[in-house]
Amino acid sequence: MASTSDIRNGLCIRYNHDIFKIIEFLHVKPGKGPAFVRTKLKSVTTGKVIDNTFSAGHKLDDVRVETHKFQFLYNEGDTYHFMNTEDYSQIELQKTVLDSPDLMKEGEVVTVLINSEDAMPLSVDMPASVILEVTHTEPGVKGNTATNATKPATVETGATVNVPLFINEGDKIKVETAKGTYKERIKE
Repeated sequence: MASTSDIRNGLCIRYNHDIFKIIEFLHVKPGKGPAFVRTKLKSVTTGKVIDNTFSAGHKLDDVRVETHKFQFLYNEGDTYHFMNTEDYSQIELQKTVLDSPDLMKEGEVVTVLINSEDAMPLSVDMPASVILEVTHTEPGVKGNTATNATKPATVETGATVNVPLFINEGDKIKVETAKGTYKERIKE
């Protein structure tokens, strides 16, 4: 059993007959009244995100998880195939379990949380950022840089990311996986 003081991003808990992963939390101590924790929970079975508030000291039924490194092999429609980098066993996961499947390229190594009790994969944690090549973008218009102007660019995985005007086709860019936003251009 865990309590609200143990809440952190990535913690998996059993709540409302389902397993949820905490993706965001905020401890709130108002001027009057008891303290509480405002959380965003993502269901590991359906991918649905809900908001919930726990009062301070509330007991949570945490799920023991193991983390393993898996390499993304390929996808068939909504089914994604991964291989364990230690024992080379393969697993299949549905697209709903993945946080940002459109930013995952073949060969990417991700962390998979696995329930210790029944060995079921719960969720996939992407690296903080990925490096992707821009496959299509419109050329930037000279003189249009008075503000932080951006344009849409398609990367090698098929995802669309807003990038600054100086990014061209063939450039490699670093994309933050949590928000799907451009971070920087990679020079070779």
